[in-house]
Formats: sequence, C-alpha cells, structure tokens
Amino acid sequence: LERFHARQLRVSPHVLGHSKAHVGRVVAELVRAAKAQGLQPGPLALSLRGDFVRIGSAYEQHKVRSPDCFDILVPLRLPPHLEPQPRCADGLGPCGAFVCGLRARDGWTRRCRPFAEGFCVELQGRSHLSSGLVLRWFQGHLQRCLGAVRYRLQERCRVSLSACPGQPPTLHILPCSDYVCCHISMAVRLIPAIPLGDALYLTALPPEGPHGSPAPEALWGLNASRQEQRLLGWLKEQAPAASCHLKCLQILKGLRDLRGHGLEEPFCSQWGRVLSSYVLKTALFSLLLQGPLEAWDEQFLVERLEDLVLYLRDCLRKQVLMDFFLGNTSLPEAVALPRFLKEAAPVNLLSAFDGPTLDLVAFQLISTWVQAPHIIRMYSSPRYWRPVPAP
Repeated sequence: LERFHARQLRVSPHVLGHSKAHVGRVVAELVRAAKAQGLQPGPLALSLRGDFVRIGSAYEQHKVRSPDCFDILVPLRLPPHLEPQPRCADGLGPCGAFVCGLRARDGWTRRCRPFAEGFCVELQGRSHLSSGLVLRWFQGHLQRCLGAVRYRLQERCRVSLSACPGQPPTLHILPCSDYVCCHISMAVRLIPAIPLGDALYLTALPPEGPHGSPAPEALWGLNASRQEQRLLGWLKEQAPAASCHLKCLQILKGLRDLRGHGLEEPFCSQWGRVLSSYVLKTALFSLLLQGPLEAWDEQFLVERLEDLVLYLRDCLRKQVLMDFFLGNTSLPEAVALPRFLKEAAPVNLLSAFDGPTLDLVAFQLISTWVQAPHIIRMYSSPRYWRPVPAP
C-alpha cells in the first residue's frame, strides 16, 4: 500500500504548487475580464463578484495521481435590491436539493420584471431563481470574455472553454512555456455560485431530476466546501503530526478507481457514483470523530484503512450515510457551523440508490480490500490510470 501510494497516487508538492499558482493566475484574469464586462448591462442583471473560491481535493491535500483537474467556485452578485431565500425542495428533487426564492427589499416592482423574466421560473405559484438559466448565462458570459484573456495569456498558455448542457463550463489550460513543470494540460471546472453568507453557496444541480419533477432547472445544491476545509484544518491541528487520515482517503480512492477497471457496465458507473469522493470523504470525517485521533498515526495506516473500509461496508448494508454538515448538531465546538446548516434537514447520501445495488457495492468493496495486492499488480500499468467515470 505504501508503494502504491508513493508511485501512483502521491502528487508532487512541487508540481502541484506550480499548477495551482498557474490556475489561480489564469482564472483571476478570466474573472476580472468577466466582472468588467458585467458592469455594462446595469443593475437588473447578474454579475460576477470579482473573487473566486478554490475547492476540492487539489486544495485539501488529498489529490491523487496528477494535478490536472481543479474545481473553482465563482460567486455571482444578484441585483442590489434582491436577496436569496433558499428552502428545501421537499418532494421536488433529490434528497438535499434546494429551491431559491427571491425577496425584493422594497417589494416586487415593475423594475424587477426584467431580471425575473431572464433568470427566474414559476414554481408552486412563486418565482424562483433558475439554476439552468443562471448556468447558461454564466457560460455565455465567460465565453464572450475569453478573447481578452487569450490575448493577455498567449505567451504563457493556450486557453479554451467547453460546456455540456446542464454542467458547469470547463476551462482548458495548455501551458506553452516552462512556467508549469512537465507541461501538464489542466482542466478547471468553473462553478457559478450564489452566496448565502457564512461561506455557504448554492450551486446548480445536474438537470436529471426525479420523474415528474415540475421544474428541474429550479433546483440547487448547497455547497459547504469552506466548512469542509475548516474541519480538515482543525483535524490537522488535533491529529498527530504524522497522521495518515488523508493518505487513507487517497489509497481508498485509488483502490476504487483500479477496481472499476475490472467491472462491466452498468455496475461500473454505479460503483463510481455510490463510492464518490464526497461519500468517501464523509465516511472519513465520521470515523475520525468517533475515536481518539492519536490512533491515526502513520504507523497504524493499515488498521485505520481497514476500519474505514469496514465502516463504509456497514453504511452500505444499512443504506445510510448521513451528510456530515446538513443538520449535524454534534460537531466539535471548535468547528462552528452556520445556523442555516444546523437547522437544515439531515440528508442521507445513499438514499438515491436501491438496496441490491448498495449490497453489491458493499460486497465488491470488501472483495477489493481483501484482494488489494492482486488488484494493484493487475491494474497498475499506465493504460489503467484514467479515473472511473464520475457523476
């Protein structure tokens, strides 16, 4: 396992540092250009706030294999007289989905109508901010600003923007100088986000809602990435200096990807969705706070990794793994949660999957752990290094 981590999973801090710096500069240029252009339409349209938030494994020290994919939240600014009012989308979408109403400080007036017509949909007799319309505006807005960015960056890298329907746009960066080690081609997912305060954001959910959903484009997900980063920072302070908790997460993600190469569709896609990186990270958080953090010293790597696998197995068999932040009132006092998160309805991350699928994933998970040395040897050639398709 140590050799597997060192040779195939561990990302060079030097290369990762260069890549993150380069991504930050390019995204800053694009956001700056988009914000400047967004000042022209007037106060009745969306605009960019001008900053961005780095999230995901590359910024949480558990990235695996190569620093070639990054996630960036791009906060948007509503017109000054409008405020978001999110609430749970009970029965309208997947578990944990939200709809976002809007409140006008001085009451809805005729001057609010252009914004409502451009970015809102009717749902249950009320006007709600549409995640689909916001996403399409965001994609077009960035695309129009790409020319200025290309010109300013042409000596450093080539940039392009691609988008799939219902998905955040992806910025592709191909370095053409020695600024980035190894000339790694990078993909940066730019996620438009509606700020709610307390470092919480609403982000668009994928358009596939449950059958009969009246307005799938009105659904949003709650993003608590900054709270996750704060918890990881607190755990780093409390755990031993040579703690193995992030290494356990990296190895489990690596084993999940390798095992996926030996599975056939449709189960291969189900395997990747059930054991998503967010599910694995949630299980790790839950397990870390159950016992003494001193037990996560690196000398106990195999024991703690086995504990994590068995904990996940039990969650899959019970068909329950609760979101770590939504409705969780038992977090340490040092990790202060906003009131909105504490009062939210608890969410079961496994509720979207049927029992037979979860039982089969649990069986394959234990099989993967038992056969880990064999699986690592079998699928360790470079042609197997591409990740399993993610949701």
